[in-house]
Amino acid sequence: MKTLYAILIGGVCGGILSVIGYSQFVSTDTSMTETDAKVSQPLYWVAPMDPDYRQDRPGKSPMGMELVPVFADATNIDDPGVVRISANVVNNLGVRVAEVQQAVLQVPIKTVGYVQYNENNLLHVHPRVEGWIEKLYIKAAGEQVNKGEPLYALYSPELVNAQEEYLLAKRRNNKELTTAAESRLLALQMPAESMVQLKISQKVQQTIVFNAPQSGVIDNLAIREGFYVKPGTTLMSIGSLDDVWVTAEVFERQAAQVKLGQLVSMTLGFVPGKTWQGQVDYVYPTLDAKTRTLSVRLRFNNVDMLLKPNMFAQVVIHTDSQEQTLLIPKEAVIRTGTQNRVVLVVGKGQYKSVEVTLGQVTDEFAQILEGLKVGDQVVSSAQFLLDSESSINSDLKRMSFNMADEIQDKQTDSASVDGVINHINMHTRVANISRGAIEKWHRGPATMDFVFADSLHIEEWPQGEQLHFTFEIQNRDFVITDYVLSKQEHNHD
Repeated sequence: MKTLYAILIGGVCGGILSVIGYSQFVSTDTSMTETDAKVSQPLYWVAPMDPDYRQDRPGKSPMGMELVPVFADATNIDDPGVVRISANVVNNLGVRVAEVQQAVLQVPIKTVGYVQYNENNLLHVHPRVEGWIEKLYIKAAGEQVNKGEPLYALYSPELVNAQEEYLLAKRRNNKELTTAAESRLLALQMPAESMVQLKISQKVQQTIVFNAPQSGVIDNLAIREGFYVKPGTTLMSIGSLDDVWVTAEVFERQAAQVKLGQLVSMTLGFVPGKTWQGQVDYVYPTLDAKTRTLSVRLRFNNVDMLLKPNMFAQVVIHTDSQEQTLLIPKEAVIRTGTQNRVVLVVGKGQYKSVEVTLGQVTDEFAQILEGLKVGDQVVSSAQFLLDSESSINSDLKRMSFNMADEIQDKQTDSASVDGVINHINMHTRVANISRGAIEKWHRGPATMDFVFADSLHIEEWPQGEQLHFTFEIQNRDFVITDYVLSKQEHNHD
């Protein structure tokens, strides 16, 4: 029930605000000329909540709300969609305008990514001989090791035989065999420390200790003590975290904006408030067929070792476009499902809704590809009320103009038809008439606005008066040149 009351109260308040806004659309300037006074007379009155409900005099709508007047503007009466409001209404509605500018639009690309090892610094450890892991110094993946620290101890019959061959050649003082045996040990990846110990002790080492070839973090640990290994077995990987890669995805439409060397900002929920600065390191050459995204590799320094592999990151790629383009404030654009519009300032107190073609849109600006030019002014606030009235006026006049153009292309003579007067404005000499069909033009019945020729004398006939009239099309206007009322005849030349 509370929700129902809120809806009813919101509807009543919206209607009241509409009445207040629309009722002040007429200028309050009292120093008008005779022509201005004529133009400032209302064309008709409409319901605030239903623009299709029109009357030729003040009154109330079916909802019980006061009708509001609609005025024509003398300078733009033939321009569909132009709305004129007075200066005090501009202030009351809080209308703000912005100028269309030509500038460079920086469109940062916001996406997400995952931290990975710098694969250029990722080292895989493989044995070159068969054997058994006698002792494992690294117990779990993720451990930090320094270069030279022991990783595992290996018993290998092949290494034992190679040491015996070396010692035998050494005892025989055969330099060639000694050199060959030593080269074989080095080829089998005999550590330098073990070679030194072999030369000093002159004894075969049954177990050889292998050390870390670089500093980093242990990853992909695939062995345990007692494992049998052979050449080709990946024992573990050692990844350096001094700098890391971040793999991110960008949409297909953004792919052309990404280039090598562009600056990148990155934040992580792991360390709130801290921002890392990096750059685009590589743009992959292929597009993912399923997600329609392009992978981009970013590179960041990690001297503080805070970045860990597989961390989730928020990434902003700062594009460096230098192309000049038309820009307006983002809030000035009225977006619908099928069209984008802005309210254009066409004169002092005059506004019109126009269609535009949008390009890139950021948090602050919208790029205009078509529909505006440099120096134009657009409404950036209260534009929805103006757009609504402009669209109604524009659609009504455009329908009449299209019909007039089509008829004039086919016929240039006049037509006579019966009709019923809905309302008539004595000041503008415009009558809204529901006419019958016009067979010679293949037109069905319709309700339209007609203008009485200046040579005719008209009276304030009541609504529903029937008449037979003749009209012509003059400059897109339907001009009545002669009429006969059903109750009283009035012939005019």
